[in-house]
Amino acid sequence: MSTMKAGLYISEKNVIVGSLEKPTLNQGEALIKVSAAGICGTDMMIYFGKHPRAKAPLAMGHEFSGVIEEINGESTFKLGDRIVVEPTISCGKCDACLSGNSHVCKTLGLIGIDFHGGFAEYVTVPLHRLHKIPETLSDDHAALAEPVAVGIHTVRRSNMKVGDTVVVLGAGPIGLLIALTAKIAGADKIYISDISPYRLGKAEELGFIALNGNEVDVVKEVMEATNGVGADVVFEVAGNNLTANQMIHACRTQGQIVVVSVYKQPPTIDLAAMHFRELSLTTTRCYSHSDFATAVSMMASGKIDVTPFISHQLSLDEIEKGFQLMMNPDESLKILILPNK
Repeated sequence: MSTMKAGLYISEKNVIVGSLEKPTLNQGEALIKVSAAGICGTDMMIYFGKHPRAKAPLAMGHEFSGVIEEINGESTFKLGDRIVVEPTISCGKCDACLSGNSHVCKTLGLIGIDFHGGFAEYVTVPLHRLHKIPETLSDDHAALAEPVAVGIHTVRRSNMKVGDTVVVLGAGPIGLLIALTAKIAGADKIYISDISPYRLGKAEELGFIALNGNEVDVVKEVMEATNGVGADVVFEVAGNNLTANQMIHACRTQGQIVVVSVYKQPPTIDLAAMHFRELSLTTTRCYSHSDFATAVSMMASGKIDVTPFISHQLSLDEIEKGFQLMMNPDESLKILILPNK
């Protein structure tokens, strides 16, 4: 039996470098030698033992790129192709799938959550979940196509128009990518709030107006800056009770709120304030196949540059260090694990 090295979630706050049996191919799959894999907020949820589906032992990692080593089945891909993985796995049979919305499949699963993922030397992936990496895009950058796709899908789900004022609550990687996508889509002014000086510094570097929630009243600042009108679109990406109410009061009359966060606890919100100003509430889950392809294309063309987002690149042996760094938002943004380096 051939084995491989993997970073394994074993139990709450316990990730080790161990070994797994090197995967063998089923029909319609490719064996991928992993090049780079990003640590995501969902991986942190698993790390803290809070994810409802992830079961130990598990090689996490759903944001990853690699190289095709084997193929089982007919495909336009070939051995040696550099690829990035679209990690969603849908049933293909439910109403959502049959209506072209497989990203909200009733039984949606993800590689790296429901199956072993990119924090390992090798992983098997269905052929239809692969995207070829263009020559102009590096493996490290391509690994972030997944969160870029989230940003693209989120802005596409909104009613944002050229010239709009936008507020993003939360300056983590997803919040910053949403803000960057909104800027590309034509937003005029973009305000982004957080309590991490490091992440707010990144927001300013990217050209956004940074608001430190520990130092200012975010809603008051937005209302004063818009002459009491509020933002046309508010994206909520922080996932706490404070921002759940800020999103309502920072939004203009008949404006739109887009909830991106997955709340760990149901928030208490002021629905009356939404009702009397006819606010629209939209939610977003992940991304469609089209969003993912667009992410790869826009990264390859240079329209979306993820260089500022990568704060650390670590070997697989340093995976525990990566999770420790992720617990300090003033020290990290996007951490890449390089399993074969």
